[in-house]
Amino acid sequence: MLIDTHGRVATDLRVSLTDRCNLRCTYCMPEEGLRWLARPDLLDDDEIVRLVRIAVTRLGVTEVRFTGGEPLLRPGLVAVVERCAALDPRPRLSLTTNGIGLERTAPALRAAGLDRVNVSLDTLRPDVFRTLTRRDRHHDVLAGLAAARAAGLAPVKVNTVLMPGLNDDEAPDLLAWAVGHGYELRFIEQMPLDAQHGWKRDDMITADDVLRSLRTRFTLTEEGGTERGSAPAERWLVDGGPHRVGVIASVTRPFCRACDRTRLTADGQVRTCLFAREETDLRGALRAGAPDEEIARIWALAMWGKKAGSGLDDPAFLQPDRPMSAIGG
Repeated sequence: MLIDTHGRVATDLRVSLTDRCNLRCTYCMPEEGLRWLARPDLLDDDEIVRLVRIAVTRLGVTEVRFTGGEPLLRPGLVAVVERCAALDPRPRLSLTTNGIGLERTAPALRAAGLDRVNVSLDTLRPDVFRTLTRRDRHHDVLAGLAAARAAGLAPVKVNTVLMPGLNDDEAPDLLAWAVGHGYELRFIEQMPLDAQHGWKRDDMITADDVLRSLRTRFTLTEEGGTERGSAPAERWLVDGGPHRVGVIASVTRPFCRACDRTRLTADGQVRTCLFAREETDLRGALRAGAPDEEIARIWALAMWGKKAGSGLDDPAFLQPDRPMSAIGG
């Protein structure tokens, strides 16, 4: 069991498969100049599957999310998913992606055992997409979303970050579009993930800003009947339901007290939090021939020391030094 000194139990594993990405989103990374991890530093497929197996069979993990960078760039992704889906007990498997390449791979991923996807899309306007991502791939993301829905990777969730002066006026249009296509939209407050350290708390579009904008066109009713628990999104029924919209207030209303996540970086480090400054090396233990029980012990000890919060609710928060592309969302 991955328990910490605050009584939280981690059952949700985020696995970064690569630090590389085929977009250059302004809130995530600079347009050029990033140094990618060398191939020998990355976990190979067998190492990833072994660590997932240890997490599931020895440490109580029940949910596994593959992330990046962009996980669709990982050679062998479908085989990794298939092998993880064959574990007993079987974890629930999901993928966070920018959607580029999903049109081609969605059927194979579903057949391999992937349960659902989260696709990042911040705008309905191709010109704004080019500005935000520095790439002309808007049509590919839309095609990927449609393919995921057709393949049965449901619910298809769409993650959106609103940026001042770029897409901050699009919240109602995005929700109308998501409802029309059967996607579940989730707005996420911009976090300090950019390697160029351009994030400013005062410029951020907050969860309350998003809700005010949505209510100019929709009636939102806070979802009842279930406890939010460790789920990061506060969910609202749209015009009485059944469609829902989520708002993840990572900065203004952090959910650290109920966090149930543990993270594995692309180069085999355990991170107890997306914004943790310390890491614990599992790759070294793997490659030194450590048995499963020793790797599980190292992992459990790392999680025992997890801090109470991320620090994002502190106005003086300083961004971590490690590039976020290798850590995963």
